[in-house]
Amino acid sequence: MKHNKRWLAWPMGLAVGLLNGFFGSGGGMVGVPMLRILGLETQESHATCIAVIAPLAAVSAGLYLYQQAFTLGDALLYLPGGLAGALAGAWLLPRLKTVWIRRGFGALILFAAARLLTR
Repeated sequence: MKHNKRWLAWPMGLAVGLLNGFFGSGGGMVGVPMLRILGLETQESHATCIAVIAPLAAVSAGLYLYQQAFTLGDALLYLPGGLAGALAGAWLLPRLKTVWIRRGFGALILFAAARLLTR
């Protein structure tokens, strides 16, 4: 991380946490570009963002569970596929060229934006 931008870490973390809690892990869409601004490389940005979002998602899930917004039974249906996807993504990340990671991430953001705008 560039030392002259370290002060941005706390407000960026706040933004990622807010988006994560509000949209359900949507903070990664903002977190990765923020980490790139702070000087991390693409792969490091993605991995760091996951490491930050994991505990945030756990806290958000705990609060939503406490508020009875979902049941564990409903969530467990998605867990095997999610774990398999997480393992595949973590295995693939260091093996992909940075340009493909950026293009894929950009395409995902554009897809998400298009869906939101057309709903």
